This record gives sequence, C-alpha cells and structure tokens, in this order.
Amino acid sequence: MTSRRKSVSLQSSRTRKRLPTLAEVLARRTSPPVDLYCYYLFLQREGSEDSLDFWLDVQQHENLCRAYFKDLRKSGKSVKEDWPLYYKEARERGSIYNKVNGINDEGDRFFSNRNTESNVGHRPQGADSPGFSSDSHAHEQIGMDASAIPERPSGGPRFPGDPDYLAAQSRQERKTLLAKRASVAPTVISRSAAITRTDLIASAERIYARYLLPGSEKEIYLPGPLRINSFPISSNTLPHPQDEEQQLALAKVPDMFHSQKEYVFRTMEADVFPRFLRAKAFGNLTPISALVRLSLGLLALWAALATGFSFIFLDVQRMTRLWVILPFSIAILLIISHQYELDPLLVLASQSETTPFHLIRIREPYVKKLLLQRSFGVLLLITLITAALTVLFVFVPGHRL
Repeated sequence: MTSRRKSVSLQSSRTRKRLPTLAEVLARRTSPPVDLYCYYLFLQREGSEDSLDFWLDVQQHENLCRAYFKDLRKSGKSVKEDWPLYYKEARERGSIYNKVNGINDEGDRFFSNRNTESNVGHRPQGADSPGFSSDSHAHEQIGMDASAIPERPSGGPRFPGDPDYLAAQSRQERKTLLAKRASVAPTVISRSAAITRTDLIASAERIYARYLLPGSEKEIYLPGPLRINSFPISSNTLPHPQDEEQQLALAKVPDMFHSQKEYVFRTMEADVFPRFLRAKAFGNLTPISALVRLSLGLLALWAALATGFSFIFLDVQRMTRLWVILPFSIAILLIISHQYELDPLLVLASQSETTPFHLIRIREPYVKKLLLQRSFGVLLLITLITAALTVLFVFVPGHRL
C-alpha cells in the first residue's frame, strides 16, 4: 500500500519529469496545455464534461462539509453532542472528515491511554520518528481499516483531490475556474456566517438534482450499487428530531457522494484522460484545425503538381523549376500536420491550440520537451518528402508540347 501511494504522489511542474496524472491535473499542479482548463475544454469537445462538473461540484460539497466541521470545532462543540447520528456513522463506517471533526483525535487519545496502561508509561518504539502515524493505529483500535488512511505529505494533497489542498487555493482562482467551467454551481464558500446543516442539505440536494436524478439535464452514468434513487430530505427545514429515517439520511449527507466521486475519477483516469494526454502531449492541434490544414494542404498540393507539370511541358529551365519547392513545402507541411495533429511551427513558437485556432502558451516543461522532439522528427519527414518531390520535378527532362 505504501509503495502504491508513493507511485501516485503529486508533484509540481518544475520537479516532474514525466507526464502528469489526473490527480495532479485536478489538484491544479500542472501547466498548459495539460492543466485543468485545457482538460475541461477537451472534455467539452468529447461531450463528457458532465463527469468533471460532477467531480468538481462534489469536491465543493466536501469542502463545505469540512468548513462546517471546522466551524463546529471553533464554537467549542463536539460532533458527538451536536450531531450524534453522524458521529455514530463516522465511528462505525468511517468518514473522510474524521481528521477535522475531532473523531480521529478521540482515537488518538484512546490509543495513547491504552498504551500508557499496558506499557506502564513507556511510549511505543519509533513514536517520535517522522514515519510514525498514530492515525493508523487509532483506527485499528476503533475498528476502521488502517490501509484506507492516506499519507500526509507536507505541503500537498494526501489523496487525489484532497479538500485540504483545494480549500487552500485562493478565492480568485476558484472564481476564475467557475468562469472557465461555465457552471452555475457555487465554487466559493461564503464565510460571512457559520456553515449550517441546512447549507449541507442544500448543497447535496443541488448535486442530486443536477447529476443523479433520472432524466436530469446533466445526468451521469453510475453502476447500480452507486446509484442514489431518491433524496428524502428537504433543504427548506431540518428533519424533525423524532423522524428517524430522515435523521439517518441527514447523517449520511456529508459522505453521500464520495464513492460516486471516486468512481467518476477512476472512469476518467482509465478512459478520457489518456486520450487527453495523447492529444496535448504529442500534438498541438484540434481535430477541426487539423481538418482545415488537410483541405488547404490538398489544395496546395494540387497547385504544386500543376506548377511542376507546367514547367516540364513548357520545357522551363531547371533553375526556374526550383520554385516548385515553395508550394510543395506548404502542401507537405499542412498534410503532415494533419496526419500527426502537430504543427511543428507552432511548437517552435511554444503554442498549442485549446479550441480551433485559439492558442495557449506551452508552459509544462516535460510536455514542451516531448513536443519539441516530435516536431524535429516531423520537420525532418517534411524536408525529405519535399526534397524528393522537388528533385523529381526539377530533373525530369522537359518536353515542350
């Protein structure tokens, strides 16, 4: 488990010497053309942006829940006394918020007291070492799966899309992301007042109505076990304290969509994200732009062939025939650019297309290196084909008709 976590540890663009992972893109650790903005535009082109919208909106819902528990702790209340049913759910089944809602602290104290009693005051060996994690031992004591506890690398997310990391992003960055997503879902948590349970219900209800309600405009596919067939509580008022069914549904609201979010993450990681990397790390053109280049390239090739045959049948001198190199160069450049979806001239200018004929500067170092290497190979191929056609039409004996 530890080796697997290390293999997916998040790195920044400056230190990464490989293609980014989906987790790094979602954590905003990448630069154009493999950043979150370009990924969303690619999903729009594929017609599957709803999955990313769902992931981002659930991420915001989890941030909202995290803010609620932080507000609760600041007020001096414990989750156990303020929200007993949720406390019971989080203790029995686990919760992604146990680090901020105080439940992990209780586990730590339980573990500490038990070791104090059994070891007569001796601390466990290695407790002061950097690799010692009391969280995992605490969860073993209270019946949780210790392997499910993510590592906590300093300065970065502990797992893909860690809310702690995303919540640290500036408000302006999140507002910019909202504009780019063209989504009406709120992405900035208002801190003018403490977050309430009604806010959590409203957030969950909005996500359910937008993505999970059968027949909704942005409905996403989920396998049967992950589908949520109904949303039994209303955001207008809190459930009656005596209504056990609704109180139990309310206790599940914070972690309600986490499994669905992880499923969507794995689906994107296995399907659309590899195609995104192929399009952006090995090419810099959109399909429409590549098709336009093919059309212009075929037209330029027709002009080059017409010019070359005209020079032959008019018995023009060979030095003059060398001018056919220009239309042949343009034609072969455009046709090869379509074939590889890569314009080497744009790469040399550090540019990549986001939407047809709209450019963005290539800032991801490793991607820039890959594109430059591929561009030199494409330029060599263009040069060889152009040279062969030029030599053919220059040295063929002329014959005036």
